[in-house]
Amino acid sequence: MLSSWRRYADSHPHLVETAFLLLVLAVTSRQYVHGDLGWWPGQPLALAAAAGLVPRRRHPRAAVLVTAACAAVSVALGYLVFPLLLLPVLTALYELAVRTPQRTAYAYYGATLALVVPAALFFERNDQEWVDKSVGPVFWILLPVLAGTAVRSRRAYVDAVHTRAEHAERTREEEARHRVAEERIRIARELHDVVAHHMALANAQAGTAAHLVRTHPEQAQEILTHLTGTTASALRELKATVGLLRRPDGTDDPDDALQPPPGLARLPELVSAFGSAGLHVTVTVHGTRRPLPPGADLTAFRIVQEALTNVTKHTDAGTADVHLAYAHDRLTLTVTDDGGATPRPPGPGGGYGLIGMRERARTSGGRLSAGSLPQGGFAVTAELPAPPPPRDQPS
Repeated sequence: MLSSWRRYADSHPHLVETAFLLLVLAVTSRQYVHGDLGWWPGQPLALAAAAGLVPRRRHPRAAVLVTAACAAVSVALGYLVFPLLLLPVLTALYELAVRTPQRTAYAYYGATLALVVPAALFFERNDQEWVDKSVGPVFWILLPVLAGTAVRSRRAYVDAVHTRAEHAERTREEEARHRVAEERIRIARELHDVVAHHMALANAQAGTAAHLVRTHPEQAQEILTHLTGTTASALRELKATVGLLRRPDGTDDPDDALQPPPGLARLPELVSAFGSAGLHVTVTVHGTRRPLPPGADLTAFRIVQEALTNVTKHTDAGTADVHLAYAHDRLTLTVTDDGGATPRPPGPGGGYGLIGMRERARTSGGRLSAGSLPQGGFAVTAELPAPPPPRDQPS
């Protein structure tokens, strides 16, 4: 029932406003019977006060001043100070408190008291008690100000809650898009590393086998055996990487869970694979070798893998050096080559290897630099975080 009346009021605002003003006029006019002047002399004041409420929403300050002036004149003429006589000014003050700051509402509250209370006290034309003329209006006129201020604060709180909810929703959407973009970049980087490394290695192994098949068939057969392992490894890593795209719910494949991500522990396997392609890799370690965090370990392996892949793709160098230097909290790895006799031109679609290595190093909290050496060749140097192992606690 209440909701139907509310819908009706929302669809007929002018009718509701007219009915409200007529009700205020009727209630206020009825109060003018309490006075020596009679009922009719107060009607112009009641009409003026009701008319002053018409623009109360657009001009609440003017409405307060008009209704307060009508109330002051009424009590000065000798009419009794009753709350219903002050109904127009109470309505105007409530609207003012709802629509203006609290300081403004209390300022107009004080101005209203300054008009009504002195007029009631100084023009003693009735026998009403002075308490009803002074103390009573202070509380009656204060009530709509407090109610309007509370409503305004409540509306501000609700608006703030809605604003925070909308901001949180936008933030969640932006965060989701950001995570999707990061995941897309990560998968693209993994695909690049897997495809570039294994295809370049397979191409080098196939070329070396084709060169040795007539003169050294035994070596060619051994290289072809390594080629089979290279392609099988490529297929496994491609399956693990692309399989992430086929599991939108984020569940893990039990078979993949048994295969840890590659790290520096697989460096001998990587060196052997490049050796079968004709690139002799020397690994030197300075300092005490220790396990790295999983992210940094994967990053270190991928940087070495990509750097050696670039050696086979862009030069005809026969040797490369991998140097691992363990400091207190850092690992510095350097991959260098002599450049070979005749550097090869970059292959089509290149240019993402160094970008990917820099992104990996930055994501792991490190940095990477790359450039040509003065004596010839190329060097890739990466610094990665390597927290020291925890000290043994005394028993």
